[in-house]
Amino acid sequence: MAFRFFQRTFPSANMILVEGTHPLLIDSGFGSDIDDTVALLERAGVDPRDLQMVANTHHHCDHVGGNHGLQTRYGVKIGAQRWEGTMVNRRDREACSAEWLVQPIQPYTVDVFLDDGDVIDTGDVQVQVIHTPGHTLGHLCYYADGVLIAGDAFHGDDVAWINVFREGGGAIYRLLESLDRLARLPLKRSYSGHGAACNQPLAAIDAARRRYDKWLNDPQKIGWHACKRIFTYALMLYDGMTETECRAYLLRAGWFLDYSRHIFDTEPVDFVAPMLDELLRSGAARWRNGKLLPNAAYDPPPPGWVDAIKPPRWWNAP
Repeated sequence: MAFRFFQRTFPSANMILVEGTHPLLIDSGFGSDIDDTVALLERAGVDPRDLQMVANTHHHCDHVGGNHGLQTRYGVKIGAQRWEGTMVNRRDREACSAEWLVQPIQPYTVDVFLDDGDVIDTGDVQVQVIHTPGHTLGHLCYYADGVLIAGDAFHGDDVAWINVFREGGGAIYRLLESLDRLARLPLKRSYSGHGAACNQPLAAIDAARRRYDKWLNDPQKIGWHACKRIFTYALMLYDGMTETECRAYLLRAGWFLDYSRHIFDTEPVDFVAPMLDELLRSGAARWRNGKLLPNAAYDPPPPGWVDAIKPPRWWNAP
């Protein structure tokens, strides 16, 4: 078996191990899940020290959170697209969109810059690097032997959320072009960042294209999808929030301020109630014992873990 697929529970994204004499791990999960990440590798018969690198699909916390633990504990090299990797290494305020998204990522350094057309040799498999901008500008997919490791380019039962404020106003057009490029590959199976393995990747790509096409003339659909994904994820990180905590969180979150003002033409203070109503209406969350909780399965980080992590611009601070 050349590929081992680890379907993971939120807040971690899925991981894929590409086996060989120089094994490769695609993405590393969420930071507080590092012990589970290591256990998965060891059960697969791989000592983390033997990984040639972790190759990230993109720099969001659910995909790169384990980089810190693997790098500091085991000396594992980290590979990433060069634009995103440069921001990480410079401790740029925009690195990983972590501060804007209010998401925790522990410090790491990118050792290997990956570009479109690069090949990563595991000894058994030649893995092709494909630059697929859209979800992020530096998003990468990985391909070998009919298998696509898709990150958040598309999912078997959903589409990636679009971040027009950090990835640019043309993000949806770039993602559509990326999907066109992926559809030209001889695909047998795909593993995305979330959800189950997909045995009909071309059908999933077609479904994603149809959904994005509907969004092109309705920016609010893009906005609602993004806001629900980001806020639901925040509810997982904090294991639910009271109404007062929801309001305080939203009014300090850069993503909420931008989407409310520039997509929904509403002042943030007036958009809190519609945001909460939409999570309930869509079934993304529910109230229980005075807290708004996500309906998707998740394993919350330890209490206090999220707030203890500094954003990238402070990573080098003592």
